[in-house]
Amino acid sequence: MATRDLVVVGASAGGLEPLRELLTGLPADLAATVLVAVHMPADDTRLPTILSRESQLRIKLAQDGEPLRPGVVLLAPPGHHLVAGEDTTSLSHGPRENGFRPAIDVLFRSAAVAHGARVIGVILSGALDDGAAGMVALRLRGGVGVVQDPDEAQHSSMPQAAIDAAVVDHVVPAAKIPDLVLDLLDRQSPPTASDPASELMTREMAMVAQPTTGANLHDHPGEPSAFVCPDCSGPLYEITEGDLTRYRCRVGHAWSPLSLAKQHSTQAENALWTAAETLEEKAALRTQLGRRADDAGHRAAAQYFRRTADAAREHARQIRHLIEAAASDARVDPAPD
Repeated sequence: MATRDLVVVGASAGGLEPLRELLTGLPADLAATVLVAVHMPADDTRLPTILSRESQLRIKLAQDGEPLRPGVVLLAPPGHHLVAGEDTTSLSHGPRENGFRPAIDVLFRSAAVAHGARVIGVILSGALDDGAAGMVALRLRGGVGVVQDPDEAQHSSMPQAAIDAAVVDHVVPAAKIPDLVLDLLDRQSPPTASDPASELMTREMAMVAQPTTGANLHDHPGEPSAFVCPDCSGPLYEITEGDLTRYRCRVGHAWSPLSLAKQHSTQAENALWTAAETLEEKAALRTQLGRRADDAGHRAAAQYFRRTADAAREHARQIRHLIEAAASDARVDPAPD
């Protein structure tokens, strides 16, 4: 009889404490491997030490080719996707998903492809919606979906997105997740067989494992959309899986709707700041040229430089006002987390 023997966990903003609570609540003789993807700075390797202080489990950063062993927690190393294989893990420096590497979607999707109904997926606190697409893949393969109750999560957007996209099995407070995981492992057997992984899942995992370029990728999943990738400016393709619509470019960068909108907003704001600073530099230079023209007795030129300096300064002021108005609107009616 098949048994559940793999737990995959995704966490982001506000997720460290519920993750610590989960790992502390699991016993040393846990009959499963735990794989974890947490969004963290690329140079931060302290997480295993932090999580090991109270946990009975062996917690370490995953290595390429690391075997899946019961009672061991493998964390995605900073800057690498963690990919679950049938018996081992692998690390990938493939395209970012939702702007992250490691990405929760990659971990969950790989576990779904390799282990199907034997997987328990857990989504904890986090902003935006990384993990929703991975949870969809996991649920389509018969895996069990567990989500921290959004009402108690420090950042509710990520667990709520998983609930909305994947119709998860269990929504519980963080304190109850360890006992639920143990119950699912010990007393509830999965189906003896899962439906085969879809062509979409296997193709997307191949893009993570072997990054390609638009020049040699002829069969891209999804349909062309009207959007471009914020990371590489290439065309984005719209993918529908289950009830979730998302995007992936030809070289493999993947975006959920909320993450794509957030990145576009950030890029627009950066462009506006660049424009404002450029106009202010223009005003400063024109002012200086006007003084020199005055000193040389060129009155018409001096007036021209002063007039164009004033215009540039006014345009910069208007752009700064636009940036401040957008920030004020975001504070009054913020996007999810």
